[in-house]
Amino acid sequence: MGNRGMEELIPLVNKLQDAFSSIGQSCHLDLPQIAVVGGQSAGKSSVLENFVGRDFLPRGSGIVTRRPLILQLIFSKTEYAEFLHCKSKKFTDFDEVRQEIEAETDRVTGTNKGISPVPINLRVYSPHVLNLTLIDLPGITKVPVGDQPPDIEYQIKDMILQFISRESSLILAVTPANMDLANSDALKLAKEVDPQGLRTIGVITKLDLMDEGTDARDVLENKLLPLRRGYIGVVNRSQKDIEGKKDIRAALAAERKFFLSHPAYRHMADRMGTPHLQKTLNQQLTNHIRESLPTLRSKLQSQLLSLEKEVEEYKNFRPDDPTRKTKALLQMVQQFGVDFEKRIEGSGDQVDTLELSGGARINRIFHERFPFELVKMEFDEKDLRREISYAIKNIHGVRTGLFTPDLAFEAIVKKQVVKLKEPCLKCVDLVIQELISTVRQCTSKLSSYPRLREETERIVTTYIREREGRTKDQILLLIDIEQSYINTNHEDFIGFANCYYTEELVTGAQQRSTQLNKKRAIPNQVIRRGWLTINNISLMKGGSKEYWFVLTAESLSWYKDEEEKEKKYMLPLDNLKIRDVEKGFMSNKHVFAIFNTEQRNVYKDLRQIELACDSQEDVDSWKASFLRAGVYPEKDQAENEDGAQENTFSMDPQLERQVETIRNLVDSYVAIINKSIRDLMPKTIMHLMINNTKAFIHHELLAYLYSSADQSSLMEESAEQAQRRDDMLRMYHALKEALNIIGDISTSTVSTPVPPPVDDTWLQNTSGHSPTPQRRPVSSVHPPGRPPAVRGPTPGPPLIPVPVGPAASFSAPPIPSRPGPQNAFANNDPFSAPPQIPSRPARIPPGIPPGVPSRRAPAAPSRPTIIRPAEPSLLD
Repeated sequence: MGNRGMEELIPLVNKLQDAFSSIGQSCHLDLPQIAVVGGQSAGKSSVLENFVGRDFLPRGSGIVTRRPLILQLIFSKTEYAEFLHCKSKKFTDFDEVRQEIEAETDRVTGTNKGISPVPINLRVYSPHVLNLTLIDLPGITKVPVGDQPPDIEYQIKDMILQFISRESSLILAVTPANMDLANSDALKLAKEVDPQGLRTIGVITKLDLMDEGTDARDVLENKLLPLRRGYIGVVNRSQKDIEGKKDIRAALAAERKFFLSHPAYRHMADRMGTPHLQKTLNQQLTNHIRESLPTLRSKLQSQLLSLEKEVEEYKNFRPDDPTRKTKALLQMVQQFGVDFEKRIEGSGDQVDTLELSGGARINRIFHERFPFELVKMEFDEKDLRREISYAIKNIHGVRTGLFTPDLAFEAIVKKQVVKLKEPCLKCVDLVIQELISTVRQCTSKLSSYPRLREETERIVTTYIREREGRTKDQILLLIDIEQSYINTNHEDFIGFANCYYTEELVTGAQQRSTQLNKKRAIPNQVIRRGWLTINNISLMKGGSKEYWFVLTAESLSWYKDEEEKEKKYMLPLDNLKIRDVEKGFMSNKHVFAIFNTEQRNVYKDLRQIELACDSQEDVDSWKASFLRAGVYPEKDQAENEDGAQENTFSMDPQLERQVETIRNLVDSYVAIINKSIRDLMPKTIMHLMINNTKAFIHHELLAYLYSSADQSSLMEESAEQAQRRDDMLRMYHALKEALNIIGDISTSTVSTPVPPPVDDTWLQNTSGHSPTPQRRPVSSVHPPGRPPAVRGPTPGPPLIPVPVGPAASFSAPPIPSRPGPQNAFANNDPFSAPPQIPSRPARIPPGIPPGVPSRRAPAAPSRPTIIRPAEPSLLD
């Protein structure tokens, strides 16, 4: 390889690649493309070959590169090449690579100079390259030859622009030294896609082919027609050298000798030649790598921070250290107790924002699910009236009773109290399920040690089951206590301080019962807000729609969104009931319905509105909220209707009156018991089950673990966990190593600052023609009718300023600012004065005495005696 700069970069990039490979990731440096742009036979392919350090591209006169060549350099331990169009074949001889490029070009374009935008994709694998993409593009031409289309110029320009428009591409604008630089199409194309000049490097080729006595010193010093990144001169191998198989290294040595021996270039020989071009491009690659480092570093640091917490857990355990095992066991049991308590009592850290868990679910059972079960049991109206009637008749026996028997009241109350056992025990079962689920969630952190997790779950679950029995016994005892004595002197009882069996009692009981049934929360108090879907809107009217619902003590309203600005409807809660609706066959929604007991439309032409939720838990929660607002299940209405038909059960008005009296008294007393049970149930469960379980975990779990198995078996890691631990530690250290490598690269490489902007407005002038940048001696023979253009030191008087006026039109175009005190035409001639700014001198052709006014030449070229002005300057 002839590119030592690239070889110096390879170890840095390989270190990064190895560091990222060790953590199972790829290092996306996305190194820039390098595209060579220029005219035909400008030396583009030679510049590209010199950068790679291999001789493999077709060479010759005329248009040789007729298809874009996308050359991908890929770092590999072995050296070979392969084409995309024949992947199965590997080329180890680069002469064969050149032949295949020529054959593939002819296959698509023919042999008669045709071109094609279809690229040839070549991959070169080598231990001496970086992962780069180099693009050799067809030369810019204006006149079609052979099979080339008439618009060959525009086709090639469009083809070039496709490749150099990418922001990460570096553009080598190649121009031969014996060509007018101001007319360089390569520089103009580069200017279109890179107006700031940050990606463009000018390359001047064929310096050794210039006429004797001429040079490109001013161009290479960036004084004439400047570029932001300047120009680099190179001397490529001639066609004779290529045919003679001259080695690239020998060519580089000859190039070095040329610059050191040439009088115009020897003072800047260290900034000329292919090695300096390689160094410049490699510095651009280094800059790109350094610019990529902060992103890579932040990525690695974020991964390292995310791993530190897990690695910290692994640091508490060493397989061969019993002390570590004991410490890890103690820490894990303590952490399990803390996690369990946080899930039950609530905590601000590690909050689950996706669903309810732990204590929140238990709270829902206490205050939504359990009251709902009690309400469903409380409104069993049909059976209650029948039972009261049978009780009164059985107590009277063969006699006809004149008064309402209090024994019937007690018998019915005790039977209603017994019915509380089922919802109470169901509540305990639901809480146990949540406790066991919480235990399993908390033991997930013990998954590193399967035996420890299994034993912990078994011991705690067994204890919860033990407490289940005691809790249920205590709840049944509470119900038995309620049965044991009927306290009719309770202050909330409707018969308190009243004489039984009077008309006032019946009337008062009925009024009080009506008030209790109608009693709801404070008017306009918001009970619940949330999203619900009205499920039974027909497709003709838009289908199912989701609205924001607001439930208050008096109405149900829904809005377009949660901002509650656009109200869609407000439904009063009077005479509303709830019924269950079966879930649709293809629907995953859970549905319940609201309807009017008086058979009226609830919403528009709908007799009921079906409201859909995402889960059954949401349905139960909304039902409980409706209960708080006084909207009861459909069973209540059906039982009331059956109760209204109870008159057919007995035609005795006195019996019906007694049934109604006891019914109201039972309703009042059962409400008192329900209120008491709703208050005592959460307290009993918390005391006997939840609080005892927390205390057991904190104080006794460790002792049970030690007694169930020895410490070694408890702290035995699973094979999967041991592998995961090793992988995690290896990843942790690899990330640290990668960060260290990035730090080393940052300190061992230096970024080259971007050169300051230069005045490159000369590139915007596309219509004028400028003299060549070389200093040439003036020929003594001129074409007839046209005086010679001034191209350097000329005989005659020194340059003199021309006064402002008609003669000013003969002056040269404005001179852009450039470094150095000399202008574009500066030389060692003591009689040549540099132009001054802003007063611009006019160069008068030799033979015209000073002070003689000049006239602009007319358009007719047949008047050679008229003096024409000089051609526009290269600076235009």
